[in-house]
Amino acid sequence: MAKLPLEGIRVVDITVIYAGPFATMNLADWGAEVIRVESIKHFQVLTRGGTAHPNQAIVSDPIRTGGIATYCGRDVSFRPWNRWTLFNAHARNKLGCTMDLTQPKGIEMFKKLISISDVFLESNAPHVKENLGLTYDVLKEINPKLIMLSMPGFGGTGPYKYYRALGVHQEGFIGHTALRGYPDSDPSTTSTVYHADEAAGATAALAVLMALYYRNRTGKGQHIDMAQAEATMPHLGEAIMDYTMNNRVQESMANRMPGAAPCGCYRCPREDRWVNITVTTDEEWQGLCRAMGDPEWARDEKFASRLSRENNQDELDRHIEEWTMKHNHYDLMYLLQNEGVPAGPIIFEDDAYTDPHLKERGFFQELTHEECGTHIYPGLSFKISRVPNSIRRPPVRLGEHNEYVYKELLGVSDEEYRQLEEEGHIGMDFLPEVR
Repeated sequence: MAKLPLEGIRVVDITVIYAGPFATMNLADWGAEVIRVESIKHFQVLTRGGTAHPNQAIVSDPIRTGGIATYCGRDVSFRPWNRWTLFNAHARNKLGCTMDLTQPKGIEMFKKLISISDVFLESNAPHVKENLGLTYDVLKEINPKLIMLSMPGFGGTGPYKYYRALGVHQEGFIGHTALRGYPDSDPSTTSTVYHADEAAGATAALAVLMALYYRNRTGKGQHIDMAQAEATMPHLGEAIMDYTMNNRVQESMANRMPGAAPCGCYRCPREDRWVNITVTTDEEWQGLCRAMGDPEWARDEKFASRLSRENNQDELDRHIEEWTMKHNHYDLMYLLQNEGVPAGPIIFEDDAYTDPHLKERGFFQELTHEECGTHIYPGLSFKISRVPNSIRRPPVRLGEHNEYVYKELLGVSDEEYRQLEEEGHIGMDFLPEVR
């Protein structure tokens, strides 16, 4: 089997919640030895769940969906921190150990690990690494070739440097939230998405690769200051440039898109069945008309050009939905794609697992987790023709690889290991008092 591109690269990971763990997952997927460092004395909210010891009655409530309810099997009776789906979604292919970084011995062990590693990622507000004494200026003295990536919400400089932020705050800050939703609604009705987390995570992984490439050429490590909000802002490039070039502030437009008509999400017969249709050219419009059976209304002059269709989208949408309500969403995709019209069904998670295209490509992969059992997981984001690859490890459990990290990598003796356990550095369970 071909060697994975990042084999031989060791990454120390203390990132939290979503963006940072998503970044290190991408590195781990392609061979990096990612070691996730956590503490049994401190629970980072929204990283391994909402709390270390969640209430079973709340988790079992059938009305709740998402967030606190997404523990495997809705069961939190044993080590719930290893059962939270958001964490497990991006914890594959990693190793895990525990250290108490609030104690001198924990810092000593951590710095020793840094000395034999290539990359260090952290996603906390800047004051965290400053208070712990784990800034790049300190760590580069231990390991001059170290690549350290810091990815707080708003970066390591500027007036917002110390502000705390989740993806939802970053999306609001850059204008993403204001552009979502319907024209007659305000941002309070806009649902939460994880766009900023995924955008920042992917960008962070790319930044690490750039620094590794630079180090291969020069032998020098460096610090990467990456603001998660700034990593996401280029995704709104059109809206930003429309303002800088035309002094125009774009507004939310639901599922429509400038330059396309029709463009929208149209209902189909069954409940919660929809199809997306986008027409950007007259040729695609003609294809849509053929698919609909060349209805008489489509010959009206008000629909003859893209501009006239844009000016009459409300009426156009009503006509199209009268047609889509008679057909299955998948059948509409096949019919429209055959006519050269971009179209696709709106599907839910259960549909995705049975979608014939994803099944044929082998996207989903079955993994067995020691505490969660065997389930289907989303697979790798891309394929490389000369490097066959798949998920090699299930989501990492808290402290799962303590012995490997301490004894094999750090050279700790059995006696020292037992002492570190007694001092609260090593374990696989959060302490009972941790909330």
